[in-house]
Amino acid sequence: MSDTLNNATPAKVEIVDRANCYKGFYRLDKVRLRHELFAGGMGREISRELFVRHDAVCVLPYDPQRDEVVLIEQFRVGAIGKVDNPWLIELVAGLIDKDEQPEEVAHREAEEEAGLVFSTLWPMTRYFPSPGGSDEFVHLYLGRCSSVGAGGLHGLEEEGEDIRVKVWAFEDALQAVRDGKIANAATIIALQWLALNRAEVRGLWS
Repeated sequence: MSDTLNNATPAKVEIVDRANCYKGFYRLDKVRLRHELFAGGMGREISRELFVRHDAVCVLPYDPQRDEVVLIEQFRVGAIGKVDNPWLIELVAGLIDKDEQPEEVAHREAEEEAGLVFSTLWPMTRYFPSPGGSDEFVHLYLGRCSSVGAGGLHGLEEEGEDIRVKVWAFEDALQAVRDGKIANAATIIALQWLALNRAEVRGLWS
């Protein structure tokens, strides 16, 4: 059977119909489509609900001199009933909901959510957090900052934000990933990336 498989990656998608089912802050569409198969030819028509979101920017604030990261804590409705406490430890983050570049969002959200200023942004990676049902695309950065004096309560009241900011020794944050205390995908990815690249980052940023 394996000898008959086509080694080329399929590329053809045929949208039969796309209808909007709901539109609020986010959007839900129903998509009927056919796509090319690994074995060749087009598959049967399938129907999928698609959660349509703005692309997101997430930044891990890092002080290379002190080897500290700055993380935020806030309530998340999606965590209700899944964990004991729906207040999650996360990165600085925001949505690209205007005509702006990801780097602009990173700087704006750092000020709004944590009172931080980044002197440099280091692109880590870009990824789809849940492509089986959402089109959200995440731009992930490391942000160089000073952690001296960071902390306190932040966020925009008009957006219902209630954010607590805390400085962590890098090793303590990484241990929180190991212990499952940090359960947010972007934060886990960013801290693991920094663990792999920390020596290079500190060498260039120190």
